Amino acid sequence: MAARGHGRYRAVIFAAMFAGYTLYYFNRKTFSFVMPAVMAEVPLGKDELGLITSSQSAAYAISKFVSGVLSDRASARWLFSSGLLMVGLVNVVFSWSSTVTAFAGLWFLNGLAQGLGWPPCGKVLRKWFEPSQFGTWWSVLSTSMNLAGGLGPIVAALASQNYDWRVILSCSGFICVVVSFVCLVLIKNEPSDVGLPNIDQGAKKGKKGSSSDNSTLTELLLSPYLWVLSTGYLVVFGVKTCCTDWGQLFLIQERGQSMLVGSSYMSALEIGGLVGSIAAGYLSDRAVARVGLSSYGNPRHMLLLSMMAGMCVSMFLFRVTVTSESPKLWILTLGAVFGFSSYGPIALFGVIANESAPANLCGTSHAIVALMANVGGFLAGLPFSTIAKKYSWATAFWVAEITCTGSTVAFFLLRNIRTKMGRIPRKAD
Repeated sequence: MAARGHGRYRAVIFAAMFAGYTLYYFNRKTFSFVMPAVMAEVPLGKDELGLITSSQSAAYAISKFVSGVLSDRASARWLFSSGLLMVGLVNVVFSWSSTVTAFAGLWFLNGLAQGLGWPPCGKVLRKWFEPSQFGTWWSVLSTSMNLAGGLGPIVAALASQNYDWRVILSCSGFICVVVSFVCLVLIKNEPSDVGLPNIDQGAKKGKKGSSSDNSTLTELLLSPYLWVLSTGYLVVFGVKTCCTDWGQLFLIQERGQSMLVGSSYMSALEIGGLVGSIAAGYLSDRAVARVGLSSYGNPRHMLLLSMMAGMCVSMFLFRVTVTSESPKLWILTLGAVFGFSSYGPIALFGVIANESAPANLCGTSHAIVALMANVGGFLAGLPFSTIAKKYSWATAFWVAEITCTGSTVAFFLLRNIRTKMGRIPRKAD
């Protein structure tokens, strides 16, 4: 009977978080979605655009790290719902603004509110799902970003044909406000909140010594693998952000494509990313089931490296082969392939950071790796647009391409280092 009760609540809670985080992500990218329309009304150069997007990325990086700590001490449902409420209100006020200073300041506040979204989701998932199910549902929930990113540009492009960009932002913000109260009602922190037994989060059978697998923060920080993961995630997330934030401007301004093609490219990228996230989780789980986890190397590495190589190849083809005469199908195919190849590693970096860390510091491990990823997102803003202003969008994408290739080669060379982070047991030695 308890199992049926858990199942019913799991479905409702997961649906609420999925809908809520879809809106989180949509309203994180609304400025990118309506950027051409905003530029047609408000004179914005590449420096100003970079300032606005980087202000959000910087705030999000800080907020997400702090939120990870807060989620262990405060109610996850309140954090998630209040963040969504703040995102909605900021979007509404943004639609009333017309200056670069106001845009950058409000988008900074949007970034602060955005950081309250994912950490509470992770906490609620861990409380409501078995350890053996956690990774799967983590990946499925992360596809809410792809759904929002895939449908968002199309919805924004179609809406912009009949409505002003200010109306679009106001409506999306108002929907966030309404759904935030729905999430507050439907999401429950843990089963005991509704009279059900809590899920046993004990160690799995066969995890020898896991019960005493406690390390200090210093021991975690001194683990080389933590910084290998962090650097790889920084590059992958930064390069992905370059394409999602600036890809359509590259197509429109330097390749002579229409606004619809630019929006369609972004949608194809996100749809490919949705498939890539799920495929990465499923295929890497099969690899782990086949050979198991060890202290050196990780069976998820080969899939991770293959997808990173796919990012490099698809970026090269995007930069070199696309012209004003390129078939739309080819552009969309490149977008889908890049999305598949970039969102897969993003999912895998989070999973690996959790499973490779000591049990008492897995949240801290993920917070550090995610913080570095958001540094990459920040670098994809103003620094990237500055390169584009001084040279061209093609040159800026070439820099991202070379950086991604170098990171892939370095990760390949380091793939078999010690992956067990934290204290090294003498028995293992």
